[in-house]
Amino acid sequence: MDRRDIAGPFDPRDRHPDALVALASSVGASPEAPRRLLAAILQHGEHDPGVWSRRFQVPRRLVGDWPPLPRLALERVETSPADGFQKLLFRTGDGLPLETVLIPLHKPGAVSVCLSSQVGCPMACAFCATARMEARRNLATWEIVDQWVQARDLARSQGRRVTGTVFMGMGEPFLNYDRVMRAGDLLRCPFGGSLSAKAMTVSTVGLVPEIDRFTRERRTIRLSISLGAATDETRAKLVPIAARTPVAEVMAAARRHAEARRERVNLSYVCIGGENVGEEDAEAIGRLVGDTPVRFDLIDVTDPTGRFRPPSPAELAAFRDALTRHLGQPVVRRYSGGADIRAACGTLAGTS
Repeated sequence: MDRRDIAGPFDPRDRHPDALVALASSVGASPEAPRRLLAAILQHGEHDPGVWSRRFQVPRRLVGDWPPLPRLALERVETSPADGFQKLLFRTGDGLPLETVLIPLHKPGAVSVCLSSQVGCPMACAFCATARMEARRNLATWEIVDQWVQARDLARSQGRRVTGTVFMGMGEPFLNYDRVMRAGDLLRCPFGGSLSAKAMTVSTVGLVPEIDRFTRERRTIRLSISLGAATDETRAKLVPIAARTPVAEVMAAARRHAEARRERVNLSYVCIGGENVGEEDAEAIGRLVGDTPVRFDLIDVTDPTGRFRPPSPAELAAFRDALTRHLGQPVVRRYSGGADIRAACGTLAGTS
């Protein structure tokens, strides 16, 4: 996995909003100039510096001789006839595929955008199609942001509006921590994406140093930690790279985060029939979590290869009953839609 930035000209979508304010000051532009600049790009989808000056009064001394900003090439949009999920297939400038998903929400007309942070993923989760791709590289901040802008524009063209964002697409976001956090800052700033921090979630399979960094930096977007299993033995079979860190250490980091935020930490759990949904699994979850305040999200596995199957209704009902006894905390079943177009959790692989 190549973790370097992609070389190229200066791009305001690769900089924190505060850095743009500092840049404006260094060239004698007002603090309003970078705000108008980001509004032009993120709110209005305008990527031509000439238009920034003419239409949005961004001073030339800030814009300089920048060429038009690069864009991801949108190759295909697929819509699930079953539930309305939409999958966008993009191609990067160096020819790599990546996918983004528009998720319909309960409120009519509202959607959330599921963003990718890497091309491929090195975490090798056994049930995930992205993990079967070749892990190529991290995405630049601008590539993450451009996914959002193009998905937002598509939603707008359909009379819908983006009200939330999750970093849960292709890749492990915390392996691309700085760029993902910078993208989050751009999307939540009032003159950028204008999203509420509470409407944004970043997911990790349990990278403890990054969880602690996220907590230490007092990041206001939500955190979701995907356990896979509550014992090291089962976790090693399902999420082998993440399982190099004992699950007790992951849970300790989750507890530190919950204590610092003074709220429940979200734990997600991919349910696999015959693998991790038995009475003993629920008991292990209860022991692992203890009195750490959590919200426990259950997600049915979606594996197009057929190697892993979701639990039967009877298995799932028994597992939820067992969790009620052994965990005693909120348990929510999270719907992972778009399975028919391979837009569900764990199915993104840059193909149709």
